[in-house]
Amino acid sequence: MRRLAPLVAVALASVAGLAAQSQAPDAVVGRVRSHAKFTAAMAALDRDHDRLVQEIITLTEIPAPPFKEDARAAAYLKMLRASGLTDVERDEVGNVIGLRQGTGGGPLIAIAAHLDTVFPEGTPVTVTRKGTRLYAPGVGDDTRGLAVLLAIVRAMNAAAIETASDILFIGDVGEEGLGDLRGVKHLFNKGKYKDRIKMFISVDKIGPGSNIEHAAVGSKRYRVTFKGPGGHSWDDFGTVNPAYALGNAIRKLSQIAVPPAPRTTYSVGVVGGGTSINAVPSESWMEVDMRSRSPQELARLEQTFLAAMREAAAEENRARSTTTGRIEVDLKVIGDRPSGEISHDSAIVQTAIAAIRANGMTPTFSAGSSDVNLPISLGIPAMTIESGGDGDRTHSLEEWIDVEKTSSLRGIETALTILLALAGLN
Repeated sequence: MRRLAPLVAVALASVAGLAAQSQAPDAVVGRVRSHAKFTAAMAALDRDHDRLVQEIITLTEIPAPPFKEDARAAAYLKMLRASGLTDVERDEVGNVIGLRQGTGGGPLIAIAAHLDTVFPEGTPVTVTRKGTRLYAPGVGDDTRGLAVLLAIVRAMNAAAIETASDILFIGDVGEEGLGDLRGVKHLFNKGKYKDRIKMFISVDKIGPGSNIEHAAVGSKRYRVTFKGPGGHSWDDFGTVNPAYALGNAIRKLSQIAVPPAPRTTYSVGVVGGGTSINAVPSESWMEVDMRSRSPQELARLEQTFLAAMREAAAEENRARSTTTGRIEVDLKVIGDRPSGEISHDSAIVQTAIAAIRANGMTPTFSAGSSDVNLPISLGIPAMTIESGGDGDRTHSLEEWIDVEKTSSLRGIETALTILLALAGLN
């Protein structure tokens, strides 16, 4: 794996709780798992599982489309308070935040799940249950994660767990689509805890608890609009046409060569424009997504893309009449997610590896685009972990999760182990 710059590596070592300890991560995890209060917390989670399932259902059935998370956020704020956190609030952009105070001596750790779903307003979100499976859009991504945070708070309180670190529990907004990570961007750039958070964990994957997502795939997203004079399809035939410029632009984009490693991709996701079948459109547009694990490759792709878009406009102006006006292209950034990577040698990843192995699983590693992109880009140790259970068809109307108790609790056990090992179980 690519190593972080020496300065960042030093910073990670200085802020991570484990770096200040003489014990290796395996020893710290072993001490946590053998602690009587950890056993008590797991017993509480076992007793609480039916409530966890009900909270997944309740939250799933509160729509939370991008930029419209208010109703779910209000419900989640009440749930966090009911689960035992007293210092709970909503910040300026809508994040729900609750602080569980530690005894001091450890770095502030944030653990988060996102409130929003990818589905537009009006999507049916009623949960259907078949045995231990729950079916509904958004039930796994990331509604289960929200419910897992509630269950962890209750279990820690039931077991009277004290940690050295303060722990910030967060339901954040704007993780999906054009939300462009606005929740975590506010958290780290303007929020009241922005200078205090030293580690960040996102619970945003369905699975048994064995995967560590420690590499952030950066992305740039553009809305490209070609504008022209428009006109009548018969009377103004031969004049410049934004739709032709758009088609040429899509063709040019499709022919851009990108490296297989580091993986770099692009896609046209949405196209539109025009007012009538018998009118030359005055506007034609598309939305483009570009991604890479490498900041350098992403920047190179972006510049090639921008040049191709301008070239498509120029070629249309040369190809047809500009008597009534020319084709102009408007290039608007609608998404910007930074990339980066946390080393396998960092304390946060080593702790996760130790916790997964201690729970009888083999750790796997992945890259993705999520809330952790922002802290990783700032040099703050961060990773995404699984919330437990099984599931599939994420981002589709057929999304489902399995809440079978044994598998469900196993993932939560891993998450709790990681959290307590990093926070310092007293």
